[in-house]
This record gives sequence, C-alpha cells and structure tokens, in this order.
Amino acid sequence: MRFRFDMTTTAWRKSSYSNSDGGSCLEVADGHVGVLPVRDSKNPSGPSLLFTAHDWNNFVDAVKSGDLSA
Repeated sequence: MRFRFDMTTTAWRKSSYSNSDGGSCLEVADGHVGVLPVRDSKNPSGPSLLFTAHDWNNFVDAVKSGDLSA
C-alpha cells in the first residue's frame, strides 16, 4: 500500500547523535500522525523513509543491541 505525504513544509531536526563534521547525519520530522519521516541530511531533496513508531523503535533497539550486521 502506498501513501503520499506532503513534506514541503516539514520541519526537520538532526538526530542528537549527529556530529558537526558533515558525516553521516540523520534527520527526523516530528508531528506526523502515525509515521516518523527520516532522511539523510546530506541529501535534503532526496527521498524520505516513513516508519511507524513501532517499527522505528524496533529498528533503534536493534541498532543499540548490535543485532544488525553489515
């Protein structure tokens, strides 16, 4: 199922784990009911990924625990 969200007026914020050297930075947008938009701060006009809160929490937990392998 595909949904369309108007992201043109979205206020993005950098992750608290992002650094100031221009490295790998993640931006998230608050205030979207039911989803959490995520994008690469180095490519603000690029695509955004939309996660449910449940899926985002599972992803963050997996990263923190080292369950994701490269």
